[in-house]
Amino acid sequence: MYVCPPQTLPEHSLPPHTERGTVSPENIAHKGNSMEQSIRLDGKTALVTGASSGLGWRFAELLAQAGARVALAARSIEKLDQLKGEIESAGGKACTVRMDVTDVTSVRAAVSAAESTLGGIDILVNNSGVSRQQRAIEVEERDYDYVTDTNCKGAFFVAQAVGRSMIARKCPGRIINIASVAALRVLAQLSTYCMSKAAVVQMTRALALEWGRYNINVNAVCPGYIETGINREYWQTEGGKKLISMLPRRRVGQPEDLDGLVLLLACEQSSFINGAVITADDGLAIA
Repeated sequence: MYVCPPQTLPEHSLPPHTERGTVSPENIAHKGNSMEQSIRLDGKTALVTGASSGLGWRFAELLAQAGARVALAARSIEKLDQLKGEIESAGGKACTVRMDVTDVTSVRAAVSAAESTLGGIDILVNNSGVSRQQRAIEVEERDYDYVTDTNCKGAFFVAQAVGRSMIARKCPGRIINIASVAALRVLAQLSTYCMSKAAVVQMTRALALEWGRYNINVNAVCPGYIETGINREYWQTEGGKKLISMLPRRRVGQPEDLDGLVLLLACEQSSFINGAVITADDGLAIA
C-alpha cells in the first residue's frame, strides 16, 4: 500500500497564525483522538422520545455512555424499564416517562416529570415516528392521521415543550429532530410518511431561526435505510434483498452508524451548527 510522504505546505495555503511545517498522518491522528476524547456530555440531561425500540433505544444508550443523564420516553413503560436497567448497570443514570406524542397534555406532563427527576433538559432527541406503506389512492383519513399525528404534530409539540423549558431557564440547548431521507427523496407507496418527514425538516429550520437567539440549536438528521429489530426480518426476504440490491452500496445501515453524528449535534462543540439538515443515508439521497 502506497502512503504519501509528509508534505510541506506552501505559504499561501497556511491560515493566519499558522507556522510553516509538515503535515503527517501522526499529527492528524493525534488531533482526531483529541476531538474524540473531548466529546462528553457529563452533567447534561437528555430526553429521547421513542426510546423503547430501534433507533431511539440506541440513541439513549449512546448519550448515557457519553455521560448524560437520560430520560427515556415512550408509550410502553415496560420496555423502557429494561433499557433503564441496562443503562444503570453500566454506571449511567436514567428515568422512564410515559409519553404519547399525539397527546399534547401527555407530552407536557412527561417533559415536566423528566425534569423533576433528572433536572432541566439540555438535549432533546426528537425521535418518535411511524409509517404506513400504501398507495396514495388507498390512504384513508385514519391512515393519514396515524402518520401525521406522530411525525408532525408530535414532533412539534415535543420540541415546543422542551424549547419552552430551555428558554425559561435561559439554558443553551440542543434539539435533534430525526427526519428521514424520505424528506428529501420520494419513496414509493410512502406518500404520507414522505410528507410528514419533509414537514419535520421545515420545522427544524423554522425553530432554528426562531430559537437561535436563545442559544438553542435545532438540527435534523435524515437517516437512510437502517436495520433495527423492527425490520430485521424484512431484509432477509426476497423484497428486502431486492431493495438492498438497488441501494448505492448494496447495504443497509446499523443504528451505530448514526452515533458520531448524533453525538456531535448533542455536544457543545456543535455550537455553530444550527438549522442544518444532515443526511446519513450512504448516498441514497443523491443516487
